[in-house]
Amino acid sequence: MKQTYYLPVVETFYSIQGEGYHSGRAAFFIRLGGCDVCCTWCDEKKSWDDSIYPKYEINDIVMSAIESKAKAVIVTGGEPFRYDMTALTKLFKQNNFYTSVETSGTEPLTGIWDWITLSPKKNSPPLEKFYKIANEIKVVIQNKEDFLWAEKNQELVNTNCVKYLQPEWSNFNNIIQEIIRYIKSNQQWRLSVQTHKFLNIQ
Repeated sequence: MKQTYYLPVVETFYSIQGEGYHSGRAAFFIRLGGCDVCCTWCDEKKSWDDSIYPKYEINDIVMSAIESKAKAVIVTGGEPFRYDMTALTKLFKQNNFYTSVETSGTEPLTGIWDWITLSPKKNSPPLEKFYKIANEIKVVIQNKEDFLWAEKNQELVNTNCVKYLQPEWSNFNNIIQEIIRYIKSNQQWRLSVQTHKFLNIQ
């Protein structure tokens, strides 16, 4: 169900982006509750049930970001597009924030975004529109079969989309060398590693 002014917030925090194109960049993170994709290896299963989280008024969310002194915000989840992001992102742009979102692409796009990270999941593929607008695609690799899923998706994205393969964290040691070999032979891909987990930061 779409919501405009109140959003279920799992957590907010000011940290360093650990993965993908903006890795190493300081940002204010907003993790929203609610997800229907529910990957078995998800490292944020706590975010699936939106009913257990308090609803925050969007002005309060934006004020927290302003107080953090961040210049960029990243909205993640869960799945952010279960909710209408229009009003929230308008407020962020009015306050000169760089806006990014991380999505599986299963819900219609809303909001004003400077950067869209698409992370497609096999059990619930993205809507076609997201392939045309994604700035980066990040495919999580848990096993060798996931390379086929990655190739299927990279054929659909726009020509400017930056392509990443990211090892699934719980299977990192078993799959990382396979990913490295794959990227050396398929140079349209780049490696994304969850550096924040190595650094033990949020």
